[in-house]
Amino acid sequence: MSDLLSRITIDPDICHGKPAIRHLRYPVESMLEYLVAGDTFEDLLVEFPDLERDDLRACLEFAAQSLRLKGGHLALK
Repeated sequence: MSDLLSRITIDPDICHGKPAIRHLRYPVESMLEYLVAGDTFEDLLVEFPDLERDDLRACLEFAAQSLRLKGGHLALK
């Protein structure tokens, strides 16, 4: 497991057990949605000052690893 992935935590008492950043209440899914919507790392770091650049990189790594493990492909129409 990469050092980045150690920043992603899963705790049933935080964010309903969804993967989150460092036991904070920032779900990985939400951070990815911000990035997809066009926000930059810099935008998110200003908006959420308790986050670090490596937290956002960890979200991207988590998504990539999740896709590798799942082995399936998203059906695009």
